[in-house]
Amino acid sequence: MISFLEDIDQKLFLFLNGLHQPWLDQPMYVMTDKLTWIPIYLLLIFMIKRAYNWRVVLWILLGVAVVVTLCDRISVELFKNVFERYRPSRNHDLAEMVHIVNGYRGGLYGFVSSHATNFFGVATLVFLVLNKKLTKPPYWIFIWAGLISYTRIYLGVHYPADIVCGGILGFAIGWGVYRILNHYILKKA
Repeated sequence: MISFLEDIDQKLFLFLNGLHQPWLDQPMYVMTDKLTWIPIYLLLIFMIKRAYNWRVVLWILLGVAVVVTLCDRISVELFKNVFERYRPSRNHDLAEMVHIVNGYRGGLYGFVSSHATNFFGVATLVFLVLNKKLTKPPYWIFIWAGLISYTRIYLGVHYPADIVCGGILGFAIGWGVYRILNHYILKKA
């Protein structure tokens, strides 16, 4: 059963990675960089500040830091270092078929995607925090996280299952931190 799922994952990866276009290579490479998204981070902080007072905003930002730390450490220590699943760019059976951009191949192991875990973790926490105060839910946050996650497939460094499982893990961590924040801080705000 596992080999059947891995076969599907590899075929889906090769299909999605094979959709590359030369004009998209650089934008996808830039989009995967966390620093590229500083304007979005600032927008999210602005939106949170409009919804809450500074004391609560600082608690929320601490929550975001906790989410990123947990997502990053758990995705590496409990997944990548345990499962040791080679990235597509490092898989000797696939390496010749993988579209690589700027020679970037990522680390050795890729399950789960730390990018997907981090961005979906932050997106979940921020969505839940803002959804509590806004009349129109900021669903676009999940599109943002999904786009960043897709860049990892485009660049040849993650299988779709790495992204999906990373997204689920990030969602769970973001939701868990939100529950704690909501119980101790947001209910009173």
